[in-house]
Amino acid sequence: MSGIFDDFRNAFRKTNNGLIQIIFINIIVFLVLILSKVILTLSSFSGVYQSFVDKLSLPASIYNFIFQPWSLITYFFVHDDIFHILFNMLFLYWFGSLVHEYLGNKRLINVYILGGIVGGLVYMLAYNLIPYFRPVLDNSLMVGASGAAFAVVVAAATLLPDYTFMLLFLGPVRIKYIALFYIVISIASTIGSNAGGNIAHLGGALIGYIYVKQLKKGIDLGSPITAIFDFIRGLFVEPPSKPQMKVTHRSYTNAGFSQTTHFKEGDTPDESEVDELLDKISRSGYESLTKDEKLKLFKASQKN
Repeated sequence: MSGIFDDFRNAFRKTNNGLIQIIFINIIVFLVLILSKVILTLSSFSGVYQSFVDKLSLPASIYNFIFQPWSLITYFFVHDDIFHILFNMLFLYWFGSLVHEYLGNKRLINVYILGGIVGGLVYMLAYNLIPYFRPVLDNSLMVGASGAAFAVVVAAATLLPDYTFMLLFLGPVRIKYIALFYIVISIASTIGSNAGGNIAHLGGALIGYIYVKQLKKGIDLGSPITAIFDFIRGLFVEPPSKPQMKVTHRSYTNAGFSQTTHFKEGDTPDESEVDELLDKISRSGYESLTKDEKLKLFKASQKN
């Protein structure tokens, strides 16, 4: 058990480890809730558990939401069963790895959080504005990271539409078709038993698409989220007492190249250079980049 706790602790000590940290937070919350459910149910206090989960869940009713506004964030870290969290975390890991590699750690976090928030808002708007949902408005609650995960899926597909995954029984499939398939399924399921969740999928997908398109224009819609996290981090981290060295020496092996390179501080590409590289990837794929361009993009991802 100590080894497991060490893995969790080390995951949060590492920098630029946002994808694993998001997954671990979801897993930790799930395990705490499952353990609480078992203990409280065996103690004949199952109602206490359900009341607590309801407070973390996002209500469709705007009136109910006013009394628990935090639920717009907490709901997409809460899952109600093992398969719910399993599929969400698998999707997040597969597609999040691409977003993390090409856009960087902070932008991956931005996409995930924006996807959860926008997915939740679209769910609430749909239930309050569409007459079909009014009979169940007051009693509808939503949990799960599906909207946030869908934002990451569509962001990856928008950035790298021709990137292929090897799927069991199907072989190589471009991720734009995988994203499109699940969007169509979500649209078809908006009148099913999990209508709210599927509406959140579509909201997350929309912001994932818009985020990458705006990023290519030099606009990072997630910059307020980055600023908030930087402010919070600054409260706990002391500023360095010595100036950073102008030359570092690192060995890179995970961005499509493997060589030892010297970087000066000024070698980090600015936003316009990154946008040009992203446009080139969108047009011709990652392999069309030269080795120097891959180095620049990887350096930028470490900065972000």
